[in-house]
Amino acid sequence: MASVARDADPAEQSLRITEIFCSLQGEASSVGWPTVFVRLTGCPLRCGYCDTAYAFHGGERRSIASIAAEVEAHGTRHACVTGGEPLAQRGCTALVTRLCDAGLQVSVETSGALDISVLDPRAQRVMDVKTPGSGEVARNLPDNLAHLRSRDCAKFVICDRGDYEWSREFVRRHELGARCEVLFSPSWGQLPAGELADWILADGLGVRFQLQLHKVLWGDVPGR
Repeated sequence: MASVARDADPAEQSLRITEIFCSLQGEASSVGWPTVFVRLTGCPLRCGYCDTAYAFHGGERRSIASIAAEVEAHGTRHACVTGGEPLAQRGCTALVTRLCDAGLQVSVETSGALDISVLDPRAQRVMDVKTPGSGEVARNLPDNLAHLRSRDCAKFVICDRGDYEWSREFVRRHELGARCEVLFSPSWGQLPAGELADWILADGLGVRFQLQLHKVLWGDVPGR
């Protein structure tokens, strides 16, 4: 497949980066695979359960070429572009295309508040749907639902029973399970995982329960 055209604007050929590290993917369909994470700096949202607030500010501006070279040097098959909110930086799309061109299996973790259709079609979109408990439910961009494909994931972080019921109805109303993989996760340290699992089973809900594997292994530690 041909590459997505790159914009030659120099402002889009560099990115502000909080960290690049190799770990096990903790979420979505590639869970468990060794993955290089590129965490971009900055986010326009302030979710109540955010575990990467350290990425809101600071970071180091780097060229896309140097970022891609560091990712490729790790020798993994998988790369994940995350944040913050990666799509808040215009150069994100050029980085994703560069990593796809290198033959990597690329996923992009996004809040769903910004247009995901701009992403290279070879990349997997792992899109949060913000629940009421996040405090950012009004930021969901409805048009994004039409851009989810069977290889993509829609992720719901569930804070309480109210969040669960809201998410259950959202999935049913939009027939989301027919469009992409749907993931329900308990908000870490807020909702006991067993409670969410029981609710899913009691309702016979066609969603995939997930825990954040990296937190099970290492706790809530940045860069893991």
